[in-house]
Amino acid sequence: MIVKLPDGRTFEYAGSAKLKDVLVTTDRQLLKTVIGAKLNGELVDFHRVLPADAKVELITIDSPEARPIYRHSLSHVLAQAVKRLIPNAKLAIGPAIDDGFYYDFDVEKPFTPEDIEKLEAEMKKVIKENYPFERSEVSRDEAHKLLSEMKESYKLELLEELPPGETISFYKDGDFVDLCRGPHILGTGQVKHFKLLNVAGAYWRGDEKNKMLQRIYGTAFYTKEELEQFLHMREEAKKRDHRKLGKDLGLFYFSEHIGPGLPLFTPKGEIVRYLMESYVREKQTRYGYQHVWTGHMVKEELYRRSGHYDNYVDSMFPPMIDEGIAFRLKPMNCPSHMMLYKEMGTHSYRDLPLRFAEFATLYRYEKSGELSGLTRVRAVTQDDCHIFCTPDQIQSEFSLALNLVREVLETYQFKDYRVRLSLRGSTGKYVADDEKWGKATTALKAALDANRVKYEPVEGEAAFYGPKADFLATDVLGREWQLSTIQVDFIQPARLGLEYIAEDGRTHTPVVLHRAVTGSTERFLGVLIEHYAGAFPVWLSPVQAVVLPITDKHAPYAGKVLEQLKSVGVRAELDGSNNTLNYRIRHAQLQKTPYMLVVGDREQQNEQVAVRLRTGEDLGAKGVAEFVHFIQNKIADKELI
Repeated sequence: MIVKLPDGRTFEYAGSAKLKDVLVTTDRQLLKTVIGAKLNGELVDFHRVLPADAKVELITIDSPEARPIYRHSLSHVLAQAVKRLIPNAKLAIGPAIDDGFYYDFDVEKPFTPEDIEKLEAEMKKVIKENYPFERSEVSRDEAHKLLSEMKESYKLELLEELPPGETISFYKDGDFVDLCRGPHILGTGQVKHFKLLNVAGAYWRGDEKNKMLQRIYGTAFYTKEELEQFLHMREEAKKRDHRKLGKDLGLFYFSEHIGPGLPLFTPKGEIVRYLMESYVREKQTRYGYQHVWTGHMVKEELYRRSGHYDNYVDSMFPPMIDEGIAFRLKPMNCPSHMMLYKEMGTHSYRDLPLRFAEFATLYRYEKSGELSGLTRVRAVTQDDCHIFCTPDQIQSEFSLALNLVREVLETYQFKDYRVRLSLRGSTGKYVADDEKWGKATTALKAALDANRVKYEPVEGEAAFYGPKADFLATDVLGREWQLSTIQVDFIQPARLGLEYIAEDGRTHTPVVLHRAVTGSTERFLGVLIEHYAGAFPVWLSPVQAVVLPITDKHAPYAGKVLEQLKSVGVRAELDGSNNTLNYRIRHAQLQKTPYMLVVGDREQQNEQVAVRLRTGEDLGAKGVAEFVHFIQNKIADKELI
């Protein structure tokens, strides 16, 4: 066995053994700093028996790679606490996730906040007792017998689904035993800093036909400081929640009379949508894209031909039948754009590239339990584009799309982003055509390399028809959002019979690049609300300035100021209500209005406005013409404030 240390050194160990035994016999001190290892990319713990020919890389307990190990262990401790306090609770699953862990339980009564407090206290007891984790591997019959005796029906179902030959393992600490593949820490006391976060309903196996279980979410970190920082950022995220801010700012609502996942936008919300889409439309036009319109419904047969039906029928709304023909609400644009290309007649290589862009509302049959504000809706407006080009044009078209994506993201102040190269997996939904997949993957990698774009390849995340470069942007809270995407497609154009006359006089199939800059208007707006905490840049603010007369006698002058602002396109309002000036200023600040223009005797006499920012800063008196010029520059430069 070859073991690589965190500092790069390696040592050898003869024979197979548990990783813990290897370290005990070689360097016992490593047990204090190492939590597990990677074996062929898989996380393994101290309790796994490793083969003699294994090559493992040790992971220190304070590294980000260690988090899945100790978070999964804390989910195990949570289950142990639940069984202590509610012995008849049934255990389901409890994995580590990106920012913590969860465990699903079948209990008679939903968990209350008081229950969570009691469970946290019980978990602390388990941690203090510091039981060692022990792994045992058993036969299928032994596992079935043990789980039957424990009356763990959900675990029995999981056991039945394990493929033949799969290693079946249990982990034990103290008197608690759980069917689990691991990995786990040495003992329950190794990581102490955790927090239970919330409870949610979750259908067993994610199927709404199954029983609703109780899911308890939690998180854990190696240090107290990391945990406190996470909890602080979580509280900040709650303040920025776009669902709350969207309602507080009067941007959008959801109505039970309309239906879930179908947002209603107010005049303020619609102007923000309009500005977002207009900005991208203007940029796309400048980059040589042509805007088209392809409607809301399509024959189901087209999706069968393109391959979407086989892969996405569960996300489509039910068919509407007219004279024996099935129609579907449009869930994606690409087949429609390809048919438009085809209907426009014969294309020469001289006509290419041809770039179709559309702001189309699509309809996705998302499960009600997966809907979330604007970030997961059933009516979604995409800034979609399909570029029809020759294979030789892929690199230049990718570069053009990349420049557009970069320019737009930077305008919205997303300057920190990374690129994920989503590749085909070994199994699953992918169209079987190795030659076309090879061409598409090679072309996309070459385009990324030519533009000096660093990327992380990830298998199994490609579209069913081709690989894609996904742009994951980081917001002010450090959260990642997948926003833009550029995909290379050799498959759909061939399936749908697209052609062009090449330079050699023969017909060829064009390549199609699928491209979205901000993804969907709804989701991107939700992201922006949280990114800016509702305080949009001046150019994007639904109300850019509010005029505040100190008393009624200043109202006529305030009205003249308002008209001057509106005459040059500034979105302004006048608040002449009977509330005090301080109240009106505070209200404007809560509405995130960039500028408050106070007018009294002095301002009226000097044709000025006293300018205050939503941050509370006082810019002092400015002439009306001076302020108009000032705000116009802020809008043109797309500054925050």
